[in-house]
Amino acid sequence: MNSDLKAQLRELNMTAAKKIKVGDGRKAIIIFVPLPQLKSFQKIQVRLVRELEKKFSGKHVVFIAQRSILPKPTRKSCTKNKQKRPRSSTLTAVHDAILEDLVFPSEIVGKRIRVILDGSRLIKVHLEKAQQNTRLKHCLVSTRRQSQAKMWFLNSQSSSCKVQNDIIKNIPC
Repeated sequence: MNSDLKAQLRELNMTAAKKIKVGDGRKAIIIFVPLPQLKSFQKIQVRLVRELEKKFSGKHVVFIAQRSILPKPTRKSCTKNKQKRPRSSTLTAVHDAILEDLVFPSEIVGKRIRVILDGSRLIKVHLEKAQQNTRLKHCLVSTRRQSQAKMWFLNSQSSSCKVQNDIIKNIPC
């Protein structure tokens, strides 16, 4: 690893890492980072992902910020919590932020949600053409599994938040 990259990594922390199976027998590694340090990770993410993918051959590496979902306030919970729930901690906002983290080098230009008769959702995300890179196209196969693993991770951390696994179904270009 580059000495410049090592110096920058000494200041940063990682909260968790998870290895998941992706279709076609491949595997992916999700690295969870603290939310305040996400911008620092994104500055070196391209170089760091390249180095980590060399080290773990055949595995995609993705960085996602560790976020928490606060439950929707009810009559009973309003008396306990005097503060209003922030918009950044809602279920929808956290899922949108996870999607932004998954496709980080490029930006999301548009999003279409198609609800199928059985109640599941198909989310089509349109990325900016100028910023699309070849690595992202190869990783799109594994994003469905990664987002489901993130939803599972959120479920296992907090018993009060009930996250559905079918929120992010598919992320094609």
